[in-house]
Amino acid sequence: MTSVTAAKDIALPPAPFLSSVMQIDPQWIDYNGHLNMAYYNVMFDRAIDEMWLQIGIGPAYMKERHCSTFTAECHVRYLREIHLGDPVQVSVYLLGADEKRLHTFEELRHATEGWVSATSENLTLHIDMQARKVAPFPPDIRARAQAIVDSYAGVPRPEGIGRNIAMPSVK
Repeated sequence: MTSVTAAKDIALPPAPFLSSVMQIDPQWIDYNGHLNMAYYNVMFDRAIDEMWLQIGIGPAYMKERHCSTFTAECHVRYLREIHLGDPVQVSVYLLGADEKRLHTFEELRHATEGWVSATSENLTLHIDMQARKVAPFPPDIRARAQAIVDSYAGVPRPEGIGRNIAMPSVK
């Protein structure tokens, strides 16, 4: 049995999915004394990679089925500073899935105190790596992604989903 085949047989991840607890690398701290904005994305990406394993679309999927995912759109909100020594964990909500796309929302939280430091809302595309084009998910992966979306139906949606960037109106 390949690792891709085995992935469809594992239990659904909890809703929301919780990443491993991560630590801040000292080189990620900027001259302001807090986590540089680029590294929030690194931690969000690591959490998504962990969740993708639960869906069955990790590195083995790319190797065996020659497909992967690319982020098409991302909206990050920085809400509270993270500093060196702060343990962090990411909650990932799979909000929607269709034949070629996944819609996720992540919350980066202080792992022991629970407050939200940042959020990231993303639209991810399924890619045929040989053609380097957007392509439909295979039926087994599509069904698994939809099962995860369905399992989140009773989970309260976090604040911030669907936010736009705009300047306040001047009156």
